[in-house]
Amino acid sequence: MTDGISLSGKIAVITGAAGAIGTETAALMARRGARIVAVDRPGTDFGPLKARIDAEILTIEADVTSEDSVRSYVDQAVKAHGRIDIFFNNAGIEGPVHPIQDYPLADFHKVFAVNVDGVFLGLKYVLPVMLAQGSGSVINSSSVAGLSGAPGMAGYNSSKHAVLGLTRVAAVEVAAKGVRVNCINPGPIHSRMMESLDEGAGATEEARGKGVPAGRYGKPEEVAGLVAFLASDDATYINGSFHTVDGGLDATA
Repeated sequence: MTDGISLSGKIAVITGAAGAIGTETAALMARRGARIVAVDRPGTDFGPLKARIDAEILTIEADVTSEDSVRSYVDQAVKAHGRIDIFFNNAGIEGPVHPIQDYPLADFHKVFAVNVDGVFLGLKYVLPVMLAQGSGSVINSSSVAGLSGAPGMAGYNSSKHAVLGLTRVAAVEVAAKGVRVNCINPGPIHSRMMESLDEGAGATEEARGKGVPAGRYGKPEEVAGLVAFLASDDATYINGSFHTVDGGLDATA
């Protein structure tokens, strides 16, 4: 049974698939007919994700910062399904919350390794598959933090700005060949990551939620709906763009 916009027969590769947004997106795409290849870091428990999907799912443990590991998950997806129609380039970490002068360089490098190298490597190995097909939709995960500055978040904010830049470069490189690359920029969303950022900033969801025009944090499924639309054939002329899903937060900047 499908749910809304059809993704019937499409092969969707999702990194960070076991996280809050990844799980909701995989579940929604599966309901809409896509076959899911779920990728997450070594040691991930895919059980909760599998329980949400009433269909066959290929799960792969991979380190998105490793070129060999990224090449391997792409090869496994193609070997299993013969193609990749949708790539949700979603894996990311938040890093600590410190002012720049106190931000450890090792943590800065770690955030960039996952959030930027991981996105770059995903594009490097998935795009050739899509170009050979002459079709495909990539959705990179940035953040509203990629559109503005926030104190204490040098690693996360600057890495998410870089994701937007990679999105635009990739889009113009492949647009004439039937492949689309877009970017989502979620605001504060109920998730482990948001809880970590709140804790690091000494803030609460109640207090931060009041600063969002919608008056609340978003739900992972509200992000999933946007990703599924961008992945679909209803979005074939949307390319190289970024899309906030933030309850109006960026409109206040």
